[in-house]
Amino acid sequence: GEGGEMARKGGERKKAVTRSTKAGLQFPVGRIGRFLKKGRYAQRVGSGAPVYLAAVLEYLAAEVLELAGNAAKDNKKTRIVPRHLLLAIRNDQELGKLLAGVTIAHGGVLPNINPVLLPKKAAADAEEEAAADE
Repeated sequence: GEGGEMARKGGERKKAVTRSTKAGLQFPVGRIGRFLKKGRYAQRVGSGAPVYLAAVLEYLAAEVLELAGNAAKDNKKTRIVPRHLLLAIRNDQELGKLLAGVTIAHGGVLPNINPVLLPKKAAADAEEEAAADE
């Protein structure tokens, strides 16, 4: 306002508002900006870059947690364990592609039996089911 700077000489500083809050994000914009600078990915880092990167990382985290939470619920559990993360990622086509070369410790594997290995009657049923799924 009128001469506001002079008025609060040595007075209360204005309450800090984080860039994460301004961007409406949970992920830390400031910290990500610092990592971008420290990592020497480029000589200079634009002001929008850490905000964008924070938003992208937050979206991916939310997506994985959403699916892992569903996997936990399907297994009647209230806690997400590595197994649930693996099931979430491997059962989602796009996340599966993104994390194709990634190993998840204590994740196990997707339940999967090749129809060829099943008994004759069951194999026929499995093939019909596979055809129905397509």
